[in-house]
Amino acid sequence: MNHYLASDVPQSLDRWGAAFPHGTRIDKAQWPAMVAALRGGGGGRSAIVWLSTEYPEWPALLGELVQSDKRARVVVATGVPDDREGLKAINEGARAYCHLFAVPEMLQEVALVVQHGGLWVGRALVSRLAAATAGLTAPHAVPQAHQDLQLRLSSRELEVARAVAQGLSNKEIADRLFISERTVKAHLGATFEKLGVRDRVQLVLRMNQGLQVAQGPASHA
Repeated sequence: MNHYLASDVPQSLDRWGAAFPHGTRIDKAQWPAMVAALRGGGGGRSAIVWLSTEYPEWPALLGELVQSDKRARVVVATGVPDDREGLKAINEGARAYCHLFAVPEMLQEVALVVQHGGLWVGRALVSRLAAATAGLTAPHAVPQAHQDLQLRLSSRELEVARAVAQGLSNKEIADRLFISERTVKAHLGATFEKLGVRDRVQLVLRMNQGLQVAQGPASHA
């Protein structure tokens, strides 16, 4: 998997470069050539493009790449996360929205989720989604959907999944259930596999709405 960071700020390489030592930073002037190269080599499917919001026209740049290949993998990265901006990025076709200066391990986790076809929107947006969908669907809960979850998941997996649907982070779940974060991730991985969901966003929808989401490879929690 090739990684490209579209940014004119050298400091953006500090953590991103540590996460992807073989990645390439390009400036805005190099963007057209990169898009053409990706299109010629099969689009954005073999690469993840990290687009910095330092460019005011980042939505247009995102749209250009996504329109050239609907399956293009683009991560919109920002120095100052904002929920509204994150929603716009996802609505415009980005596969993830994250902090550009996150620790390398977090950036690698974002890449892994995107590589496996999932969405990454960060804890704040997942929490908002959890609150919104729970409020909309609670009065119309389907008993069969809850029974289905109980049949598919172990009691501990169900506890973890319900906590995710409430918008809790892995650390908060670990603290609540008195288990390690590694154990939380293990339970989430098993839950993703059993329910056929790819990421926390799909899990929130599955838990709060009982929707049948598309089957796909499970991503890391």
